[in-house]
Order: sequence, then C-alpha cells, then structure tokens
Amino acid sequence: MPLTFEVIAEAVRERIRSGGLRPGDALPTQAVLMREFGASSLTVQKAMTLLKQEGWAVSRPGKGAFVAHHDHPDGADDLDGPETTAPAVVATARVEALERALADAVEQIADLRGRIEALETRSGTRDR
Repeated sequence: MPLTFEVIAEAVRERIRSGGLRPGDALPTQAVLMREFGASSLTVQKAMTLLKQEGWAVSRPGKGAFVAHHDHPDGADDLDGPETTAPAVVATARVEALERALADAVEQIADLRGRIEALETRSGTRDR
C-alpha cells in the first residue's frame, strides 16, 4: 500500500496526465492538498518534493509550485522545447533538494557545535 505522500503525488500526476493541470499551471497549494487528503503539511511537502525531483513540478520562489513543461499529449511542442526543458527541470529540482539537505546539515552541525561548546564550558567551570 503506498504511503500518503505517494498517493498525493500520484493524484497530482494524474491531473497533469489527464490535462486537468497543464504545463505552467499553478499546482494546488499546500493548504488545499492538506484539506483534500486530510494530510499533514510534512506529508504534502514530501509529495511536492517527489514531484519536483521527478520533473513534474517546478518552484518559483515567492509564487508557488507549477506544472513543469513536458510534451503535450497531442504531440505539440512547448515553446521552451520539452526535450531540453524536462532534463533541466529535473536537474534544477535535484539541485534544490541537495541545497536544502546541505542547509539542513550545516544547521545541524552548528547546533551540535553549540552543544559541545556548552558542555565543554560547563565541565571546564566545574574543574576549576
């Protein structure tokens, strides 16, 4: 049985495949998807991350998530050239995911350093 985030991602993929959502269209907001699927914000975020990694969606900072440009079902090309846009979208999504992971790791390292310094300060104070 698929996990909830996979169910959400598949529902959005199906809307794109069926033409309900077209390249360049805004994807439903996190709040809308949370209500629709009775899911947490983290679950919806995981679904959106998956869609971006797979090249189905792209983020536009300050504007939201949008359907990525792909070949149209009728065979017509996108203005951007889907043969070059889709790989670029996937690469961009992967870079964004890696940048978020790196930022999280840097934050965790800084937090651990702070804890170590606090422990060293406390133990140093006791030894004196």
